[in-house]
Amino acid sequence: MVAGRRVRAVPKKVDHQQRRREIAEALLRIAGARGLQAATMREVAAEAGVSVRLVQYYFDSKLELLLGAVPFLGEQMSARMVARITEEGAGASPPSPRAVLEGALTAVMPLDDEGRRLWRTYNAYFILMLDDPDFAERVGSPHHGATDRFLAEHIARAQSAGEIDPELDPLTTAAGLFAMAQGLGSGVMAGHRDGPAAREIIVYHLDRLFRR
Repeated sequence: MVAGRRVRAVPKKVDHQQRRREIAEALLRIAGARGLQAATMREVAAEAGVSVRLVQYYFDSKLELLLGAVPFLGEQMSARMVARITEEGAGASPPSPRAVLEGALTAVMPLDDEGRRLWRTYNAYFILMLDDPDFAERVGSPHHGATDRFLAEHIARAQSAGEIDPELDPLTTAAGLFAMAQGLGSGVMAGHRDGPAAREIIVYHLDRLFRR
């Protein structure tokens, strides 16, 4: 402090994108544990450790909060896929097409606590979209389309290497594999089969795909 003067504290700079992320991720945690109906503005504020007013500052309504959280949900799933692909590829750079497909497909399945949380969150959004066509139109399905294209890219890569039948359509094959993984995940959550059994089915179909 300068003699005879009071030095003003410099206001702390707020990272608004980080604050939005923290609030959106609080909603996603609630959705994964108790569903989107439980994710009121007040509950989200409590989960994020902020005031309701601050939540409303960043998101005008619950609808805007629900929509605003979708990109962060996609980021979480993408990060999970990268981690599983790295694990399947045993550190190879780049990982083989087979490792990419197995890692990505098992990432979307509820085979561990994180996978179950993400599965519940995605399906909470899915149920909401079934009930509200307008909401479904605003959300769209960018993650599913992106996942199909991502898988198709590596199927084509394997075809170029002579590992997969070149006559197969990469995008159709990718969409079928992704749909199978989602269906198996639903079966795991419903108790129709356990996680290891579901994963064995994925491995079986990948073995057939890579039989060449």
